[in-house]
Amino acid sequence: MPPTAADYDSLVRRLRDLEDKEALRALMIRGWRALDQKDWQTWIECWADDAVLEFGPWDKTYGKDAIRATVEAAESAYPSMQHHILNMHFDMAGDRATGIGYMWFVAVTEAGKAASPYSMGGPYDWEFRRGPNGWLLTRQRLGVLWTQGEDTLKAFE
Repeated sequence: MPPTAADYDSLVRRLRDLEDKEALRALMIRGWRALDQKDWQTWIECWADDAVLEFGPWDKTYGKDAIRATVEAAESAYPSMQHHILNMHFDMAGDRATGIGYMWFVAVTEAGKAASPYSMGGPYDWEFRRGPNGWLLTRQRLGVLWTQGEDTLKAFE
C-alpha cells in the first residue's frame, strides 16, 4: 500500500522533532564549551533576554545580563574548568521545549595544581523557546547532588 498524506505528515513532524532536538543539543554544547573557554559572550547568546537561572546555593537570577554577571563572577577565577552535560533528553511542544540532563563540573582551583580538582554534579532541568534566530534557553534549574575535593575559591556558596 502506498504512503498516505497522513504518513507524510507524520514523517515531517517526526523529522522536525529530531532536527529541533539536535538543535537544542548543539545549543547546549556550543554554549557550555564557550563557558569552559570563558567566552562569556558566546555562552550568554544561548539565553533569552528574560531567562531565569536557578542554582542550588544561589538565589534565582533573572535576566540574561544578571545571569552572565553572576556566572562570570563565580567562574572566572578558575584557571581551567570543564562542564560536562550528560544524558540530555528533550521534549518538544511546537516552539517550546523542555529538557533534562546531568551536570558534571570539574575545575582546577589553583594554577599548576591540576592533580586535585574540585568537582560537582547534579541534575539539569531546562526550558527553551524558539525565536526568530533559533532556540534559546529560558530557564535552567541546576541542583548539586555531590561534590568532590575542596572548592578553595568558594565560588558556589
